[in-house]
Amino acid sequence: MIDLHCHLLPGIDDGPASLDLSLEMARLAVADGIKISACTPHIYPGVYENTRDGIRRCVDDLRRRLQDADIPLVITDGADIQMVPELIQGLRAGRLATLSGTRYFLFEPPHFAVPFGFSRLIFDVLAAGYVPIITHPERLGWLDRDHYPWFVDAVSAGAWIQLTAGAVTGRFGRTARDWSERFLGDGLVHILATDAHDPIRRPPLLGEARAAAEKWLGPVEAERLVSDRPRAVLDDLDPGCVTPPPSLSGFSDGLPRGASARRRPGLLARLFG
Repeated sequence: MIDLHCHLLPGIDDGPASLDLSLEMARLAVADGIKISACTPHIYPGVYENTRDGIRRCVDDLRRRLQDADIPLVITDGADIQMVPELIQGLRAGRLATLSGTRYFLFEPPHFAVPFGFSRLIFDVLAAGYVPIITHPERLGWLDRDHYPWFVDAVSAGAWIQLTAGAVTGRFGRTARDWSERFLGDGLVHILATDAHDPIRRPPLLGEARAAAEKWLGPVEAERLVSDRPRAVLDDLDPGCVTPPPSLSGFSDGLPRGASARRRPGLLARLFG
């Protein structure tokens, strides 16, 4: 499995505070079956002033420490980039890190305030040749039935969706799990990732989420969420060459779009009743 969203670098944001914790997280990831992790600290102007070059230096250092500790985890660079007006300029200038230097990057909406210009910025980023991977929409405090269509439209336009593994399995509570199931049931999800921050409260575990996704989408599509599409990102494949999620292809392992959601009518009643 490949984890494209993991706060693994020590002392650079709200992830692990020490190298020992980073190494403990890496061991957990390897034990879970994760082969590659993208180190994606926050880039949040005024809060976490990380840059692409600084992140790469930290990744190089952690890579050496992993080798010294005989931990067989391959790591690469990236960032969890907060939605800011100067996003495109920062990507073009190389200040903001894409995933392993590709056209794909993690696009983090604000957690609590409804963002102004969300859809326009998605369109502008796509037009500039980048592919935004919208991180953890299921955990946003402003997500409701009025704003859910924003993400449907974003996927239709070419943006990707990444759900948090722990949200799919209920680690973030019932509401986040329900929204995760709605995104999965509607076939909108491209990637699952851990968004891990520490070895205990938010550990780098991906296998349990893959198993949960199988119940909604079948084993083939579940594997795409944690292996095939993440590999396509790291290989910088044109998104048109990547197998799309069920909402764009119509089917997943013989299940029509939304089939899983229809098998659990209580879910929609809880969300929209």
